[in-house]
Amino acid sequence: MTVLHVTDLTVRYARGVRAVRGVSLTAGAGEVLGVVGESGSGKTALALAVLGLLPDDARVTGSVRLRGAELLGRPDAELSRVRGKDLAMVFQDPLSALTPVHTVGDQIAETVRIHSRASRASARARAAELLDLVGIPGARRRARAYPHELSGGMRQRVMIAMAIANDPAVVVADEPTTALDATVQGQVLDVLRVAQEATGAAIVLITHDPGVVAGFADRVVVMHEGRAVEAGPVERVLRRPGTAYTKELLRSVAPVGGSSPAPLARSGRPVVLEVDALVRHHAIRKGPWGLRRGGPVRAVDGIGFAVREGETLALVGESGCGKTTALMEILRLARPQGGRVTLFGRDTAALRAADRKALRRDVQVVFQDPYSSLNPRMRVSGIIAEPLTAHGVPKARARERVEELIELVGLGPAHAERYPHALSGGQRQRVGIARALALEPRLLLLDEPVSALDVTARADVMALLERLRKRLGMACLLVTHDVGVVHRLADQIAVMYAGRIVETGPAGDVRGAPAHPYTRALLDAVPLADPCLERRRPRVVLRGDPPDPASPPAGCRFRSRCPRYVTLTAAEGVLCEEHDPESRPVRPGEGAGHSVACHHPHAEGRGAR
Repeated sequence: MTVLHVTDLTVRYARGVRAVRGVSLTAGAGEVLGVVGESGSGKTALALAVLGLLPDDARVTGSVRLRGAELLGRPDAELSRVRGKDLAMVFQDPLSALTPVHTVGDQIAETVRIHSRASRASARARAAELLDLVGIPGARRRARAYPHELSGGMRQRVMIAMAIANDPAVVVADEPTTALDATVQGQVLDVLRVAQEATGAAIVLITHDPGVVAGFADRVVVMHEGRAVEAGPVERVLRRPGTAYTKELLRSVAPVGGSSPAPLARSGRPVVLEVDALVRHHAIRKGPWGLRRGGPVRAVDGIGFAVREGETLALVGESGCGKTTALMEILRLARPQGGRVTLFGRDTAALRAADRKALRRDVQVVFQDPYSSLNPRMRVSGIIAEPLTAHGVPKARARERVEELIELVGLGPAHAERYPHALSGGQRQRVGIARALALEPRLLLLDEPVSALDVTARADVMALLERLRKRLGMACLLVTHDVGVVHRLADQIAVMYAGRIVETGPAGDVRGAPAHPYTRALLDAVPLADPCLERRRPRVVLRGDPPDPASPPAGCRFRSRCPRYVTLTAAEGVLCEEHDPESRPVRPGEGAGHSVACHHPHAEGRGAR
């Protein structure tokens, strides 16, 4: 039975922008409809129009019927009785969507009480039931938590619990997994499945990633420049796309399998960066004025790796595992809290201020968020020229170099006079890359360089980085939570979990035959854009959250989430419970090329997938 019927929906803004152009779609009870497209394609404007949440300067025409009743044109007071009851929404950013000064339990209970005559006590009990339904452990205790006390995945579960609180007919989920790691993304999609089964609601899932809908949606609508350019069953659209745009969108999705770059011969290549037993712990301040201390938070707890000339090492792991902290410790070019960092054969602990400035020419960084890392008051040409000016490059040569860099990263002369806000996300990241390359560095540090981009912009930036890496011969350290990103860039992979490195080796070995169960789970979490393969493949799904870095468990830190640990005998489990695993070769006798820190690795790495 069709519960949502959208006909010829058009959204115009006062500035003359047509965000949605005559889109029609339907969603039936118990059905998942995926709406896929790039940023700016009109997906979110479509969702907000359906819920009546567009700003006052928007003009909406067409028809939106919920269970046969027209919603367009109804006053906001009437729509407020529909929103949250029959029609609910899961927003993209749960932290900004939740009220920071109220507990999550009270916010869910408020949703229940607004649309029913439930007492305060029964509404709170219902909130705890819903939190338990969406898989939050210790639901009654967590109901008393504030949004900032929960992880991103838990906050999104709270949003889903709130959306299904009154058994709605339709749930609109607007990019519910965009800001999350692949492992948490899988958990959130599983929670949406549970919510759908519990309520029988139709789900309209909006995303820029075809892989997200491949294993979840029944039908899909592909949007481009405000129009629905293709629609149909998910198997047909994603396996036999009928438009050039859909084909291009699918080509942009990074495969989990497939070939990595041909492995570089490491012997004989000089070491550009060496990290040995690096430690970074943070003290916790608690209470007013920071009078009481706790912790410490073991953000980085004794990691080591090496990057050789001309190669790219990817440091991979979930958010919070310590990847970016390790990168920032390297960037400080100073004595680390513990361990040693050696750059181009020089110990950073022994550097003087003048040495540090000189060394910064050879070590540059591309940050995660291109918008916040670029000065909004400077034009592109000034942003790219800034490091040249800081290191005393003459103005005439700086202007020439800026022109060279703009062309090198695939931008045009017209972009040089624009401000960051006038560029797309992909263009802003190209500016960040150009700035990092201005001084011709020998080592480039990349901190999640494509995580803020949609799939097409991500593919463009990855292709650019691949070309530059081959052309310039730089060494790169790539920090990322997305294993799918490394397939074209990485020669070596180091997998990080809870402040430790659990597996290292050539990219082809680590991706093709992961030995650590955590590495395998990371690979399984990356969705495939082929619906048949995605729904048929065996998967290892991680449960729960990483351990508290202020009080990691004894023994193996991955033990509480390890799918292999629960299958061990009591005698086998003692190793995991009492002894922290040390790194050792996956295949004894073949050296340390592929190493794993696990007491019970997957079949010595071979045939693990």
